[in-house]
Amino acid sequence: MSARSDALEEAVTELLEARTAQEAKPGARASARADRAFARLAELAAPTIRYFARRYGLSDHLDDAGQAGAIALHRAAERYDASRARFTTFMNWQIRAELQALAQKLHGGAARGAPVSLDALCDAGADEWLADPEALAATEARASDRLAARCADRLIAEWAARRGATIRSTDREGRHSRLATEGAFVRHQLLDVEAVAARLCEADRHIVRRALADIARHAGTTAH
Repeated sequence: MSARSDALEEAVTELLEARTAQEAKPGARASARADRAFARLAELAAPTIRYFARRYGLSDHLDDAGQAGAIALHRAAERYDASRARFTTFMNWQIRAELQALAQKLHGGAARGAPVSLDALCDAGADEWLADPEALAATEARASDRLAARCADRLIAEWAARRGATIRSTDREGRHSRLATEGAFVRHQLLDVEAVAARLCEADRHIVRRALADIARHAGTTAH
């Protein structure tokens, strides 16, 4: 995460601690501490509020947007759950909702979206929430799984064709059913690298060993 996101995390933590202390022991000092903590949080959130204000056509109503943003910050802090997401996520959703509502009220309809350059967006810090730090890894993992499945399907289809020629049976439907069953079983073992062989019975291990050996042998021949 960025330094700004970390700073927001520290600021909201300080605010929540200050509010807890104020509730436990009300007084001028506790109130001042809570006010300072919120002021620090608002200072860090200001670029994001300005960004969304421009995004929703509120450039001429920055004072109103600032007040709406403060309301959104209060609500985000109240609902913040560190186990679910970073505070930046809670804050951005609340600010967007509050400023969208303000834009609809002022404009009498859908919020007007003013064009904002990518540079302005990054300067406002919005790139922190637009980019999902886990998206790349998740996308690569899904792509890898899909490629592995397609490769497995092709290898098993070729193996099944060879295997079918070795099954001695006059019952064509029975042979097809047997091939489908063995193919599905081998596919599961081929794709599930955590499928422990010790869990298999001897007959199943024999099927898997024979199939994988055949696949490996013919795959090596094809590669050459």
